[in-house]
Amino acid sequence: MTVKYEWRGDFDNASLDALHADGFGTPVARTDWRARLEDHSLGWVCAWEDDALSGFVNVGWDGGAHAFILDTVVARDRRSRGVGAALVAVAVKEARAAKCEWLHVDFEEHLRSFYFDACGFRETSAGLIAL
Repeated sequence: MTVKYEWRGDFDNASLDALHADGFGTPVARTDWRARLEDHSLGWVCAWEDDALSGFVNVGWDGGAHAFILDTVVARDRRSRGVGAALVAVAVKEARAAKCEWLHVDFEEHLRSFYFDACGFRETSAGLIAL
């Protein structure tokens, strides 16, 4: 199957809600993704297979030098085929094209190899406050 990657791709909220539920193992929410992304994101990348949304990553930013990878998700039945790394590669390319100087990502420990080995991020010091 051919995967098509689309920067700032068109999607419907229900499809992205279903992908998030499948990918993160959560109940299907009803989120107005379009409004959220238009208001707060540099862009996003959609992965399409057979006209179905099979992957997604959001690229938030500060309006300047810093962009942030958020909510990388791939459908469970499409994992381990390079879709996630390709989503992030498009995000890197587009953040660079927008003249961002840094692309940040936070992740859970089990995703360490994905972000460091498959996507090329490097380890840095960071801080976090749980709210």
